[in-house]
Amino acid sequence: MRIKYLLLVTGTLFFSTARIGAAASTAEIDPARMAATVKALAADDFEGRSPGTPGEQKTRAYLIDQFESLGLQPAGVAGGWTQPVPLLHTQIADGGNLSLTQQGRKVELARPNDISVTTVRSVDRIDIRNAPMVFVGYGVSAPERKWDDFKGMDVRNKVIVMLVNDPDFAAARSEPVYGRFGGRRMTYYGRWTYKFEEAARRGALAALVIHDTAAAGYPWSTVIAPGGQTYDVPTSPEPRVLLQGWLEASAAKALFQRAGLDLADLSARARKADFHPIQLPATSFSASLSASHSIVESANVLAKLEGKERPQESVVFGAHWDAFGVGAPDSRGQTIRHGANDDGVGVAGVLELARVFSHQGARRRTLVFGLWTAEERGLLGSEAYALAPGYPLDKTVANLTIDTLETAGLARDILLVGEGQSDLDGRLREAATAQGRTVVTEPYPERGFFYRADHFSFAKRGVPTLVLMGGLAGPADLVNGGKAAGERWFNDYMRCYHQPCDNWDESWDLRGAAQDVGLLYAVGKQLADSAKWPAWSADSEFHRPTH
Repeated sequence: MRIKYLLLVTGTLFFSTARIGAAASTAEIDPARMAATVKALAADDFEGRSPGTPGEQKTRAYLIDQFESLGLQPAGVAGGWTQPVPLLHTQIADGGNLSLTQQGRKVELARPNDISVTTVRSVDRIDIRNAPMVFVGYGVSAPERKWDDFKGMDVRNKVIVMLVNDPDFAAARSEPVYGRFGGRRMTYYGRWTYKFEEAARRGALAALVIHDTAAAGYPWSTVIAPGGQTYDVPTSPEPRVLLQGWLEASAAKALFQRAGLDLADLSARARKADFHPIQLPATSFSASLSASHSIVESANVLAKLEGKERPQESVVFGAHWDAFGVGAPDSRGQTIRHGANDDGVGVAGVLELARVFSHQGARRRTLVFGLWTAEERGLLGSEAYALAPGYPLDKTVANLTIDTLETAGLARDILLVGEGQSDLDGRLREAATAQGRTVVTEPYPERGFFYRADHFSFAKRGVPTLVLMGGLAGPADLVNGGKAAGERWFNDYMRCYHQPCDNWDESWDLRGAAQDVGLLYAVGKQLADSAKWPAWSADSEFHRPTH
């Protein structure tokens, strides 16, 4: 006997046992098919699927062949299967100088121990001379939450310094700010990406975030891993600061101390709505760095099943095809970072959804299947689509994304990432109940997983989203072994996160992953067959009126 995921004619998902060899339901999400896809994408000859490499060319060809074989239509540019995504790759060279002048004394900032910086501008040099420095608290401007850290301060051509996470992250329950920004659950205002964006909108010359492991959700070693390189979408109309980066915690504390300020005290003051930015006394910042830049040619792979009644309205399913390519040898001498789970399993899930929907035929609304490039470089493939969508975003009903799933078999629960953002939460709960499962809140909401996958490129533009990150956001309650087994699997996976050991393993059991994909099938089918629109929660930072 083996577990199957079947669909009744009513569209309700449930568990059933089916004899080995019995005809599979046409609506089944097939773990074996998913496994075959993951094994293919994680193979050595795909070279870790890094954008702009021969591995990308092989990956694209494979994905297009899969979509063609399913009878889908191309949804890329000019009637093709792809959407070109040029990527701006920048690299700050070793050497150069980063320094402070405080009380007339020059203080060197060492990379990578004291500071880590990048640029997302097409420049050959970065020269900043004695720019004033301003502490702007958390760097948040949120009118809907009655919060403004800038208070009219002109930060043009200045270097702004900010705390990571939200104003209420470190707050005690007795503090008035507690809960205003979601408490332990990070809002977008807590993400470093938002802080750099806000700095650029206000004309800052450079932006530096003070690192804190608990508030950031990762250690300093993660911050410095890119080694001064970064990627961007050069077609983005958004402004960019000349220099952006992080200050190591002890280096930041010393910086403020030399300016006659107590960082701990200022951090507490920054948790109050009446906080005003402070220009650091007798302190300036200088940088003299060489940089290089180039364009890496990459592409999204896109397919569609056009709607028969409301074809201009779309439901988008997505996952990212890219991984980290070839890197430094690990302890076993392995150099290919295969990305089997992250996000080979997600790609396999989207292909399974495409297969099932294609077999059933057109729905009322159009279904788009997007396999994005450069997620690992900053959600850039999905960002490129959102800047030039095949279907207008105001006609995009929802985005449903898969970014890693657990590979240890059936689970009793499913993690909900970004709880409370929209009424898609309720649709997920309905689908999970039909599977005999429960929905649980992500255990590490302070890490901001909701802002770290490709659905976010849609969310920040007002498209309701649902993301499954069961392999990354926390451990599952597994049918075989319970929470303890889920915890072991999660810890083992995190040791391989972005490493060569994230590779296909014959011991993997993708029945649980197929369960999860079945949830998106149920939600997506409901949306595709409806004329109604999902709605954002009124207090979401991405709220837009319903249609």
